[in-house]
This record gives sequence, structure tokens and C-alpha cells, in this order.
Amino acid sequence: MSGSLADGERGGAADGFLEIACDESGSDGENLTGGNTDVFAHAGVSLSVAAAAAAVREIRDRIRSPAEEYKANHLLREKHRAVLEWLLAPEGPIHGRARVHLMEKTFFVVDRTVGLLLDDPAAAVTLFGVGRPAFGEDGWRAFLEAANRLLRVRHEGDPVEAFYGTVDALHRAHQRTDAAGILERLAGTRSRAVSYRDGLLAGPPLIPPLNPLLPAIVRTAALWSRDGRPVHLVHDRQNMLTPDRIAWIEGTARRAGIGLAGLRLVVARDDARVQVADFLAGIARRIASDELNGRGDPALTALLRPYVDPDSVWGDARSGALLSAAVAG
Repeated sequence: MSGSLADGERGGAADGFLEIACDESGSDGENLTGGNTDVFAHAGVSLSVAAAAAAVREIRDRIRSPAEEYKANHLLREKHRAVLEWLLAPEGPIHGRARVHLMEKTFFVVDRTVGLLLDDPAAAVTLFGVGRPAFGEDGWRAFLEAANRLLRVRHEGDPVEAFYGTVDALHRAHQRTDAAGILERLAGTRSRAVSYRDGLLAGPPLIPPLNPLLPAIVRTAALWSRDGRPVHLVHDRQNMLTPDRIAWIEGTARRAGIGLAGLRLVVARDDARVQVADFLAGIARRIASDELNGRGDPALTALLRPYVDPDSVWGDARSGALLSAAVAG
């Protein structure tokens, strides 16, 4: 990772805290296997309001679109490639002052499912690595969809029966594969799944297990405060960020020893820093998704690499190694 978190402090400090402006891209709620995007990105930038406003003005002057509000899509158009490269380049306005946390959604589903049922993170990494080659595309998709349905808060049919029916069918069909042992272990966890679903009947949990936004915010706070300096987050308003959930974020960070001093919500169009975070999140999501799907642009991937959080939630080894050597696995 090139650049230094310390570089981002210039102009980003307030009352002894480092103020980080945040936004996300790729949120599909709990539908992580059938939504519109396969990558979630949460970006944080450490810029003064003046520096961020200058960057937004420069982007507008270079692109010259009549749109009132610019989004990442403006920069991702091929005709504006030079503007995108300028924004991400080492000489650009955000280099060393911005970071993005990535989540590969299907890996997040596998990680959360195996975490709930087996409490074994290593098994999630193994299953993700061997599942597709062992089951084939159709079998792997069936497993992911059944796992997503099992964990999501929404009640629809009998997700427990659907999940264990899928696990049993895959185990019978692929007993001689590297995935067989994990499938056998999963088959013995039905009581845990039933208990989990019964708990949901009592009312939706404060923290939906498959929503990536809340843990991403905690991770962003950890990333920017790792040098011991407390951070204050300024975040685009989201329906998910209720007062109770903000309290959960702050409490979770505190218990983990993360220096999160607070979280304040703003309207993105009223804060140029959040607009820049929105640009980076959308750009990172697209570049990472293209790389994940084998259509990556080597030049853009290289430009994004210094911004990628090395502790991003990523399972695909090939694309992870290209996005950041520390991400894969």
C-alpha cells in the first residue's frame, strides 16, 4: 500500500480528532446473491471542506455535465477516463488521503453462514475456495442462494429446510471432493439454524447479519485510527443508520479498542467531502467488480490498489491479489 494515513491528516482534523467523511456504493440490503451488484465498497476520505470542494469543482470543470449532482458514473464513462485517472493518480487530490474497504458479497455470505453454524472462519475460506470447482456453477449458486435465504431477516417459506436440503443434495453428489467434509459438518448444524430462525420470529434484530454497511463503518474507523489518534466520522445519511445502530457502531468500536469519537450524519450534497467519498466508493466498486469478473482494466486496478484496505472482506484469490496483495483470503 503506497501513501500514508498520516498524509490524510492535513486539513482533516477538528478539535483534536481526525475527521473522516464516508459513503458507500453497492448496497442491496440483505440480498447479496441476487442483487444488482457483487461488490460493496465503503470509502473514507480525510480532506478539508475547502480541499474537497476544490476537487469537486475541478471534476465539474473537466467533465462539464449539466447534472446538478455528480456521481461516480460520470467519471467511469470512457470519454472521461482522463478525469478518473487524474483523481486516483499519485499526484491527484485524494492520494494518501483516502481509503476504501471492499466486500465481495458472495464471500461475505459464506463467511457469515459458516460463522453462524460452525464458528470456524478458516472453514469459510476453505469452502469458498473449493465450493465452485467442486459443485459447478449451478450447484455453487444453489448453495449461495440457500445460505443467503437462511440468514436474511425476511421470512419466506422454510429457509431452514431449503438450506439443509441443498447441503444434503450437494453432499450426496460430491462426496469425493474437498468440500465434502465441510458439507458434512454443516449438515449436523440444523439445531443452530432453527434456533437462529426462531429468534428472528421474536422480531428483527438490531443488526441484520447480512447487511455489510455497519461492520464496514466499524472497519473504516479502525483503519483511520490505527495510529492512536481518535477519529470522528461524517457519513451520508442512510435509513440503516438509526440512532440505535449508531450507538451499536460506537459501542462495538469502543469494546474493540477502536478510537471512534463519534458518528454524524449529513446530506451528501451539502458536504463536498462526502461527495468525494461517494466518488471513490462508486469507482472502487466498479473497478473491483470488473477485476472479480475477469474483465479488469490493469491500469485502473493499479491506480485503485493504494486505496484498498488490506483487511477487505474478499475471498477470490486471483482478483484479490491484483487489487491488493494483502486482500486475498
